[in-house]
Amino acid sequence: ALTPADRWILDRLDEVIVQTTGLLEDFQFGKAAEGLYHFAWDELCDWYLELAKVQIPVTGGDPVRIASTQQVLGTVLDNLFRLLHPFVPYVTETLWTSLTGGESLVIAAWPQRSDRSCDPGAATWVADAQALVTEIRRFRADQSLAPSRKVPATLTATAAGTTEALLTTAAALTRLESADDSFAATAEIQLALSTGVVVTVRVDTSGTIDTAAEKARLRKDLAAAQKEIADTAKKLGNPEFVGRAPAAVVDKIRARAAKAVADVDSLTTRLAALDR
Repeated sequence: ALTPADRWILDRLDEVIVQTTGLLEDFQFGKAAEGLYHFAWDELCDWYLELAKVQIPVTGGDPVRIASTQQVLGTVLDNLFRLLHPFVPYVTETLWTSLTGGESLVIAAWPQRSDRSCDPGAATWVADAQALVTEIRRFRADQSLAPSRKVPATLTATAAGTTEALLTTAAALTRLESADDSFAATAEIQLALSTGVVVTVRVDTSGTIDTAAEKARLRKDLAAAQKEIADTAKKLGNPEFVGRAPAAVVDKIRARAAKAVADVDSLTTRLAALDR
């Protein structure tokens, strides 16, 4: 019943256990503390807890999915408190005994890496979810839309499958609600995922959108796309670079150039629509 988000945080936990153990054995206490800090705040608190809220809705939800998510949360917190104990012992002792009912964290076993196989696809899924959520939140901020305000929207992708779960998750985390019969898109956001799939988000902000701010955002994105075209053209127009660079590098630059051209066309069209 593990979701990509579950597998990602468990993989990261395994990596942090190995990393922290090695750094402590090498007496690199500062680096060990810094790694735990970023794992706790930047990955667990900033992202997995938010993703877990989608998997554990306030009402309803799949009982199996809810129980599985709770187990993952418990496993991660249990091991994180053990790893943090050398640094903040009084805090971790209180939290760990409350969470587990154990006698004392002082005599608890040091965390060990699990025997699970790492899932790189889960990390890719989460990275794409983070990019999509961040882009939508940026748009909402540009339009001065309150984070708590629900906005009608449609999310579509150039490929189906596992992308559907990603779109549903992104919509839930950014307060986008399903469009009804009165839906009329007033703005559009496009984002290319790492897999090459392009996600299009159409929102209806009738009466709330700041047209001037949206134009400014589009012009900024247009300038960035035009600069990307110029930069890639300079590299691809250099015979010495094309001849010496690995084929994979050249292909990647050509792909960037093609995407930039497509972005310029799309942004130009959207700016023209706002000027009507």
